Amino acid sequence: MQTTDAITLTRGDHELVIAAPAYTLGVALTRPRATIAGPDGELWSDLSLFASVDRVGMADESSGPTAVDVEQLPDGDVQVTVSSDSSAWATRTVVLRCTPREVRATVAVTSERDDARIADVTMFGGHGVLPSGAAGVFRSGIRFSSVFVPTPTEPVQVVRPSTSQAQLGVVGDADPGRLHGIFSPPPLVFALGRPAVAADAAHGPTDMPVGDWLGMSVVAPVEALGFTTYRYDALDGGFLLRLTYEGHTRVGRTAAGQGGWTSPEFVLRPAGAPLTAIKHYRDDLVERGWASAPPRVVPWWLEPIFCGWGAQCALAVQLSHAGEALATDNADGFVLPTGAAFAPDLARQPLYDRWLSRLADRGLQPGTVVIDDRWQAEYGTNTVDTEKWPDLRAWIDARHEAGQRVLLWFKAWDPSGLPAELTVRDAKGRPVAVDPSNPAYLAELTRQVTWMLSADGLDADGFKVDFTQRAPSGVSLEAATAGVWGIAALHALIRTLHTAAKAAKPDALVVTHTVHPSFGAVSDMVRLNDVLEDSVAGEPVPVSDQLRFRRDIAANSLPGHPIDTDQWPMPNREQWLEYARLQPALGVPALYYVESIDNSREAVTDADLDEIAALWRRYRATVADRAAQERAAEEQVTA
Repeated sequence: MQTTDAITLTRGDHELVIAAPAYTLGVALTRPRATIAGPDGELWSDLSLFASVDRVGMADESSGPTAVDVEQLPDGDVQVTVSSDSSAWATRTVVLRCTPREVRATVAVTSERDDARIADVTMFGGHGVLPSGAAGVFRSGIRFSSVFVPTPTEPVQVVRPSTSQAQLGVVGDADPGRLHGIFSPPPLVFALGRPAVAADAAHGPTDMPVGDWLGMSVVAPVEALGFTTYRYDALDGGFLLRLTYEGHTRVGRTAAGQGGWTSPEFVLRPAGAPLTAIKHYRDDLVERGWASAPPRVVPWWLEPIFCGWGAQCALAVQLSHAGEALATDNADGFVLPTGAAFAPDLARQPLYDRWLSRLADRGLQPGTVVIDDRWQAEYGTNTVDTEKWPDLRAWIDARHEAGQRVLLWFKAWDPSGLPAELTVRDAKGRPVAVDPSNPAYLAELTRQVTWMLSADGLDADGFKVDFTQRAPSGVSLEAATAGVWGIAALHALIRTLHTAAKAAKPDALVVTHTVHPSFGAVSDMVRLNDVLEDSVAGEPVPVSDQLRFRRDIAANSLPGHPIDTDQWPMPNREQWLEYARLQPALGVPALYYVESIDNSREAVTDADLDEIAALWRRYRATVADRAAQERAAEEQVTA
């Protein structure tokens, strides 16, 4: 027996037992398996130590005998290296670094060719052929009942059965099986829950029970996150973890004849609650310098927000039901276009004036106004649609004179109006998305942002960034530079926008739904995004429950970042008001509705707006008191 300060090694004929304070790992010496248990000995999983790094056009299959090497490192950690023959690579090894609090696993490959492109990477499972003749895909055993998923999904299911699949990343939309991009990207961590968690019948679709959890996170510098999705892939009684690279990361030879690539780390760490697993994940990234401190908040960022999108949607619903009579019934004399019942067509200057005038009549003066989808003539160029906004610069000047700031809605990834050479293209050469791997596109984005925010342009005050989940995805797609794909590509896009915004206007506000710790330096405020509907049982999930869960995820992943509480869509007036009352406790209040509620077609009354005005007054008083206390504390420290 060998003993270190924190880890005890016990070697038997067929197994090596690594006993750490937080877990126990039993590594088989003759086959690619290991068991991981809590300090009490209760088993989490019998882990497969197979991994696959599939190439485009060639699956990575393990074969032959497995070699297991165990090394005690100078710092007291223990390293386990597992290797076997690979059908796709010159060499492939799985390395487990065992520390007192966690297991950190990577897979590394070397190549004998220059054009090897990585497709999917799997960990704790993969393709293989055992000496016994057993072959196919091997997985790790499920000895837990639940999986925690830190991103909103439809149906709403925060903690789900361990036999369910789950996906995190930057690809998704409202089509079936794809509504998991509300946070894009979210923190890249799942958590496995013990049977006691599932036995707690009291937990609902957004609850996160405390108990016995094992976090499973993906850790690397954000520039190395060249995949689009991170998936918990379950089948029957087994699971593996999958990263989707889609052929946009290459492994080539070095001058010595071989090139190498190492995956991000897959980190297994016990936690007492799902939110603790997220905190561990953020702390890990911060310790390595891969996540930053929160921004220094500019006071105006905390002002209540009016976003016109809900009002646009509500008016579109009314128009679709009431037709031309409503379209011409405007006290201000403005006549809507015939048949205009498409919400983006209602992002119009006279309508925003009408809505802001009604708010002012009820004592509601938002500090920030968001002009939403779609004020642009084309999404990719961000030029003004002058038919909707005859003089947007003058309108923004008027808002500034009224003491308000203006954010412009920005649709990420959309290439409309851009030259094809600045875009990611499909196999036929057609534009699919903007290309953040192309310096020429980033220069064009910088030019656009500078014009939108500078005094020589529109003089707006920042951006509400949307559609980050529309990242290009596909093996056949072509980008300018290999490796800048998936999460890494989105970060390059947002970083460029954020940098240009601060250069044009140092106190500019960039609001995103990139709820990942490594995006903290390129996002000033986190928005909670669109509200979903039902649980897996088909029952409506209260709006307040959904948004409270999201705030908790964001606050643990990006502590110190202001929260844009969002407010769309609302199922009815009752839940809208209930959520409006909760918003000041979650973050910055955001008002989306002025005249009616889109889903229920209920009217927004003067009394409703009066109540929200009172909520805003109390919120502003609380913010002012907190700011005064912070100033007093700073003065005391200085003195």
